[in-house]
Amino acid sequence: MMFVSLVDVVLSRRSVRRYEQKEIPKNVLDKILEAARQAPSAGNRQPWHFIVLTDYGIKKELSKGLFNRFIKDSPVTIVGCAHADLIAGRWSTISTAIALQNMVIAAWAMGVGSCWIGDFKEGNVKKLLGIPNKWCVVALISFGYPAEKPHPKRKKPIEEIVGVNKF
Repeated sequence: MMFVSLVDVVLSRRSVRRYEQKEIPKNVLDKILEAARQAPSAGNRQPWHFIVLTDYGIKKELSKGLFNRFIKDSPVTIVGCAHADLIAGRWSTISTAIALQNMVIAAWAMGVGSCWIGDFKEGNVKKLLGIPNKWCVVALISFGYPAEKPHPKRKKPIEEIVGVNKF
């Protein structure tokens, strides 16, 4: 068995939009979800709820946007929801995004690709999935074994995005 550093996992991760028609085993999906559960959150409020979608009909309904058509072909899509209580407040969305990113990194480390999806109508998603009014939908993330190998995207030079002791 070959071991890869966490930094190498983070640096090699790419958004995957084409998946093999292969189920994600329960033990792998459980580890992906556990990575989210272990994420840090403001005040340790853990203001998240994750909906695991495997039903083709539901995924097809969510695939009606311009940039999300691949949802229906993913073995699993996870909907990340945040609840802004009085303590977590506006940080609930950030905490939930951190938990979702933990899922993405854990999945990639186990050979499962993913793609963050922001192309959704929150009201439609909430109605379709029975999400209570006090919750917001942060993002959808599709997961599956890659049927493509995306090339790295151009990134800004480090000097353009980092300042030391000032902007």
